[in-house]
Amino acid sequence: MECGSDFCELTILMPCLDEGETIAACIAKAFAFLQRGRIDGEVLVVDNGSTDGSPDMAARSGARVIHENRPGYGSALRAGVAAARGRYVIMGDADDSYDFSALDPFVAELRAGADLVVGNRFKGGIAPQAMPPLHRYLGNPVLSGIGRLFFRSPIGDFHCGLRGFRTEAVRALGLTTEGMEFASEMVVRATVDGLRIAEVPATLSPDGRNRPPHLRSFRDGWRHLRFLLLLSPRWLFLYPGALLMLAGLGSMLWLLTGPRVIAGFGLGVNIFVYCVAAIVCGFQAVTFAIFAKIFAINARLLPPDARMRSFTSLVNVETGMAAGLLLFLAGLAGGAY
Repeated sequence: MECGSDFCELTILMPCLDEGETIAACIAKAFAFLQRGRIDGEVLVVDNGSTDGSPDMAARSGARVIHENRPGYGSALRAGVAAARGRYVIMGDADDSYDFSALDPFVAELRAGADLVVGNRFKGGIAPQAMPPLHRYLGNPVLSGIGRLFFRSPIGDFHCGLRGFRTEAVRALGLTTEGMEFASEMVVRATVDGLRIAEVPATLSPDGRNRPPHLRSFRDGWRHLRFLLLLSPRWLFLYPGALLMLAGLGSMLWLLTGPRVIAGFGLGVNIFVYCVAAIVCGFQAVTFAIFAKIFAINARLLPPDARMRSFTSLVNVETGMAAGLLLFLAGLAGGAY
């Protein structure tokens, strides 16, 4: 069944950049799924600057086609989410690596109340030659593991391109990234905002194109990692800074009574100076973590935090001056001793 008005139950969304070899097959599978399931829906293709006639092929295949001039995977998908008519959206790459005729688990989870449903290719199956070994055994597991550690997300495959969501829930997240890191942003923001997230198995097949994929392993891998770090001031600044400060303080106290000798190497005033520098740098990193967290909350990159709100209500010019004076006097006393 096709969407007959401005509103329907499901939008199947495909970003498109020179997908002429596969776009028609993907659209045909998507319509077959809608018809088999008797779902009121549409197929929406977002063209992102194709030069191979992909938009015309998509339109002839029955899809609704819109154009997004800003380059990037994230830009195309954000435009698609904004234009979707469906109560739910299921998005997937238009390279025929995902089977749009087998979306039943996603629809079932969405109808059961999930806000975001992400496919897991490691549970569903990865066909031979479908994913480079570097991505399969290093890139995806490491980045997904970092995402779960930093944000306590339940998702095991952060970068699966086949996922479904409740349209209004994702629109409300205010996603902003333009590149491949959009996949991580959606999962992270949904997690920290407390949306109901589910995961279903997804199969990955070799794509049907004769050209290299748009994904660039190291460039896009770094963009994902950078995004995860920037959205987690604790792991980027707080924990390393606190560890550096404690290591410097402990070593300084150990050297306070005089030089030490380890395996014939003398440790004296030079190492003591490095310890002091470690304390200063660590303290600055901890302070920067607080500022970064406040900025991320004010920019709506992270949700409000009650602990941070309590902290900022206590810290003002007067308390800062008092704390600074006490630290100065403590240092002066230590120096006199």
